[in-house]
Amino acid sequence: MHGLIDALLSRYEYWMTTVLLLIGFHSMITKRNLVKKLIGLNVLQSAIILFFISLSLKPGGSVPILPHHAEAGRQIYMSPLPHVLMLTAIVVMVSTSGVAFALVIRIFRRYGTLDESQLLGPPP
Repeated sequence: MHGLIDALLSRYEYWMTTVLLLIGFHSMITKRNLVKKLIGLNVLQSAIILFFISLSLKPGGSVPILPHHAEAGRQIYMSPLPHVLMLTAIVVMVSTSGVAFALVIRIFRRYGTLDESQLLGPPP
């Protein structure tokens, strides 16, 4: 039993990612307000970024820059590629969020509400 708890606690970043994914997915599915849906989408995207960053970490790894006194080939290096890709994903997330919030403002000015059920109208 003690080993199971240690195994679960050693992977806390995956548990946090799962919790954030569920929070974001839940708010996107259940909320009717468009702003709350967009906030849920941002939480979901942040969870995915956290997941990719946590996958790229290596225990005992260091940055791939050789100091003058280090011997080549003896250290474990982490790849900077996932971090660079997630930095690009953050830029895309911020820009799409800005466009989405601008659309939400236009919808509110046009229809006077952000409630999804009122915007869609009565079912046929």
